[in-house]
Amino acid sequence: MTPSHKVALSFLAHPDDAEILCAGTLIRLARAGWEIHIATSTAGDGGSMTLGAAEISAIRVAEAQAAARILGGTYHCLHELDGRVCYDKPTVQKAIDLFRVVAPSLVFTHAAKDYMVDHEVVSLLARGASFVYGAPNVSTVPRKPQSGVPWLYYCDPVGAVDPLGHPVTPTTFVDIAGEIDRKAEALGAHASQRDWLRSHHGMDEYIDAMKRHGQERGALIGTACAEAFVQHRGHPYPQEDLLASLFPGR
Repeated sequence: MTPSHKVALSFLAHPDDAEILCAGTLIRLARAGWEIHIATSTAGDGGSMTLGAAEISAIRVAEAQAAARILGGTYHCLHELDGRVCYDKPTVQKAIDLFRVVAPSLVFTHAAKDYMVDHEVVSLLARGASFVYGAPNVSTVPRKPQSGVPWLYYCDPVGAVDPLGHPVTPTTFVDIAGEIDRKAEALGAHASQRDWLRSHHGMDEYIDAMKRHGQERGALIGTACAEAFVQHRGHPYPQEDLLASLFPGR
């Protein structure tokens, strides 16, 4: 089942989303020989109560690049604006062009329904781009011969519930008990977000909250820590559960 073209792309809204939602799985994929790409729609320009948009964006991009290095991946950014990510022609084209550059065979994105609209729009962008990026006429970026409809997985929404508070039932779990320390190290590279979350969200437990969620998901499969996903199985996406095949023994 494993594709010969082993390229994974995490396409999420903001710097630090990958480190919260799927970094443990990315670490396991890198260890298994996969090429890892971490992309965000925004540079996090809204992520400060004290710094201007350009200044905090530069800081957050540098943090995202550092975190990607810890995970063994390459960072990309579409430079859309926090809280204003749109599913419009220019942004869809940016997403398609990103997919053409990376040519992923495995994609992670946000849950279709999540607490923040940016997350939901990026989920749509990932779904749209993954479907069409292999078509020759959709982009001027050269098409790689391996391009095609990839495996697509939705990460847990924050809190593992949809915006109305309904629990999300995963299709797939990945045991990351052996990766949690490195995942925490990568999340810790986003140092600017501790002050932001404390000021805006009233949170001062950035890394602990991530670990606690992983422990709750891990308890469902009898391990210390896990990440959970819902596989997209619409036509013509692959139907087999690639992650379960790669990392059995949930």
